[in-house]
Amino acid sequence: QVRLVESGGGSVQAGGSLRLSCVASASTDSGYYMAWFRQNPGMERQWVAHIYIAGSIAYYADSVKGRFTISLDNAKNTLYLQMNSLKPDDTAMYYCAAGRSRPWLRLQEQGYDYWGQGTQVTVSS
Repeated sequence: QVRLVESGGGSVQAGGSLRLSCVASASTDSGYYMAWFRQNPGMERQWVAHIYIAGSIAYYADSVKGRFTISLDNAKNTLYLQMNSLKPDDTAMYYCAAGRSRPWLRLQEQGYDYWGQGTQVTVSS
């Protein structure tokens, strides 16, 4: 069992930056991949980015590519999402997730076994 706790959300103006953090309660082995998703009320949870523990290869949704950076600090069991040039459309609850058993679903919620409670990001114009 892995418990995930996010932090770092807040309110910023368009063009600003935030860094989200997600601390895992236990080390995740090299078979894990971790991701950030976001969701607005009444909408489906949207994949933002994911990264493999082994090799730190990262992938991004087109809507955030070039503005967001996902990274890992394995020594601290912490996943980050650096968000720059924020836009009002980035407003959402952001969730951290971890999985290892369904990599073919890693762009979907179903690919993940563990979720954090979420941290709210609000971007004003």
